[in-house]
Amino acid sequence: MQTVLITGANRSIGLETAKQLSVKGLFVYLGSRNLENGEKAVETLNEQGFQNIKAIEIDVTNPESILKAKNIVENEQGKLDILINNAGILGNTPQQASDFSIQEIQGIFDTNFFGVISVTQAFLDLLKKSDSPRISNITSGLGSLTLHSDPAWKYYNIKTAGYGTSKAALNAYTIVLAYELKDLDFKVNVIDPGYTATDFNAHSGPGSVESAASFIIKHTLTDNNAPTGQYYSNDIEDEIGISPW
Repeated sequence: MQTVLITGANRSIGLETAKQLSVKGLFVYLGSRNLENGEKAVETLNEQGFQNIKAIEIDVTNPESILKAKNIVENEQGKLDILINNAGILGNTPQQASDFSIQEIQGIFDTNFFGVISVTQAFLDLLKKSDSPRISNITSGLGSLTLHSDPAWKYYNIKTAGYGTSKAALNAYTIVLAYELKDLDFKVNVIDPGYTATDFNAHSGPGSVESAASFIIKHTLTDNNAPTGQYYSNDIEDEIGISPW
């Protein structure tokens, strides 16, 4: 049975991803910054018939929390097959480049960028013990510099000095990581689940969590011939959904 860790999975897209992976027969560590919230989510899932899901406390901004989670996975499983770095924050809005505070930008980067790096580096040894390790970093269309430079893009007017820039940095880091691991069996990609109706955006997005999770899983549970170092977006209207960087 393959094992997956999903950070920020006690609600919204992360929770739905956990549900769909459970149905596919994977053992899911449902990562939650607050263990009680994670355990409540798992209890509800169990009542709905979902199995092989365990809540695990992991605050991606806290090195001690990350190490504790890593030790739990190592002791219980001995390896990790899939890491889905889903935890993320939007931050306060609006986010004007001219006056959005450095402190707020740093706070967003701590979760969306540095948090991903911290979790990835901590779990890399466990992932290397897998026959088909996968790292999926959950990004956003707002991290695409190409699209942000195109006035014809439908979200061109949505500019965020903290959130979008943190996702652009995450995209860049993923390219470097994928290159470093390219000669191993790793597949390392960034996946944009699309503009989805969640608590994150006051349910303003047109997409469903079911579609978002399905898209993440499609580009995570891949075979060894699949690309690595790619940027996929559920908002790109073609069969594959490759986004420009």
